[in-house]
Amino acid sequence: MEIHISKDTEQLSNELAEWISHYIQQVLEKKERFTFVLSGGGTPKLLYSKLAEMPYKESIPWNRIHFFWGDERAVPFEDSRNNARMCFEELLEKVPVVAENIHVMRTDIDPDSSAEAYESILKTYFQDSETTFDLVLLGMGDDGHTLSLFPGTDVIHEQNAWATSFFLPAQDMYRITLTAPPVNQSACVVFLAAGSGKAETLKNVLQGERNMDLYPSQIINPENGQLHWFVDEAAASLYQSGK
Repeated sequence: MEIHISKDTEQLSNELAEWISHYIQQVLEKKERFTFVLSGGGTPKLLYSKLAEMPYKESIPWNRIHFFWGDERAVPFEDSRNNARMCFEELLEKVPVVAENIHVMRTDIDPDSSAEAYESILKTYFQDSETTFDLVLLGMGDDGHTLSLFPGTDVIHEQNAWATSFFLPAQDMYRITLTAPPVNQSACVVFLAAGSGKAETLKNVLQGERNMDLYPSQIINPENGQLHWFVDEAAASLYQSGK
């Protein structure tokens, strides 16, 4: 695991954009396509806007990238809460991607069918691969959740399905999500976290006792891949480096 600490969200987004660009080009020197799992939420918006600008708009070979999502709220694409919509608005509509390479979690069908369809897509992509995704970008909530793996939910411990759906009473909505197994089989996972509201949780996730039901982000640890945390100083304020 490697921790990258930046001064503020602006520097954090700039440094992660540069890192992602370099990593994509490095991987594409050895293979024809790059598989990238995007994250919803507010924190990655600035990152996506950076990637959609020069020099990355031209230097990244967007036509060779295949896009996926880590989770989705079961609301229409037109709904402002839809993760895919945010990613389209901030990134995908601004760079030369190939439409057939974009795999949203469908919200125009029932959540269970959407999860089944998504798992089918993933297993078609990765059936002959030692790893799954080349890069999974994740956020972490103030409560320690990542993807739609919320504290105290059964989905944290799902070992068979690669994608699933469930009703989250606290939000009064269905969620569609990747589970831990395909993410932990990926080549690289990057967590992006910013703000003082995440400081206590970040400390506990990285340096506290292992309690996945309380801090689901702890379950993400690639078996044979890289794990990076990109955080700002506010989020890292309680983290004790070197411990």
